[in-house]
Amino acid sequence: MKAQYEIELIQRKARIMRKNIVLMLKTDKGHLGGSMSITDIVASLYFGVMNFDPKDPRKKDRDRFILSKGHSVLAQYAALIELGLMPADLLDTLKSLGSPLQGHPDMKLFPGIEANTGALGQGLSLANGIALAARLDREDFYIYVIVGDGELSEGQNWEAVMASAHYKLNHVIAFIDNNALQATGPIQRRFNTQPYLQKFLGFGWNAYEIDGHSVPEILQAVENAKMSTDKPTAIIAHTVKGKGVSFAENNPAFHHNNMTPEQYEQALKELM
Repeated sequence: MKAQYEIELIQRKARIMRKNIVLMLKTDKGHLGGSMSITDIVASLYFGVMNFDPKDPRKKDRDRFILSKGHSVLAQYAALIELGLMPADLLDTLKSLGSPLQGHPDMKLFPGIEANTGALGQGLSLANGIALAARLDREDFYIYVIVGDGELSEGQNWEAVMASAHYKLNHVIAFIDNNALQATGPIQRRFNTQPYLQKFLGFGWNAYEIDGHSVPEILQAVENAKMSTDKPTAIIAHTVKGKGVSFAENNPAFHHNNMTPEQYEQALKELM
């Protein structure tokens, strides 16, 4: 487990990232809810877990991060900007013509992005391919994936889950962003893909449930995952959509919506 001061550093970075997500969006329409729900996970990966050097983001032995739910890329942008890969004044350019900050991640536009994602259901397959290639090349690194719970209605996920277990891809560690909401409402009323823990265990994975906003729990879950020698690991992270902004929390309207000027100012005050 990381020392307490490192946990506090990650928590501080997560607060900065949430504020920068709001600064990116301003009063324009964007994916606030899902970006805020994964912020603590993304901060824990980049500032506490991953072998990733911002001075050399293509270093061969780096850990890889695949954001399968690519519409929540604002959280990844916030982390990479905080790491110094891009200047902070880019926050004002989100989705502008010519900006590297587009609505979904593009590996050709922004350093540190490992894959173009956003066509939901493909992240685990990408992670499997990277893991198998690393095995052939005798390379040793981890591939972290964040998958949305709504995204798990895509069948390709479950084919990838079976393949990960069959090939014993223990370097694949998947976080399930279990915020229980999608664009049109509660997942259980739209397409219920629960129970995640039992399903991943049944497919031959290690699986744990955690509070996805608790940095110590996130770090401990990754440590547990790294102890596995023959299985991939799923970390089912219970999160709150819109975490940190009161009017957006557990509100499906802010899956993809714009804030009024008053809401924008309120959000910034709440994230101070």
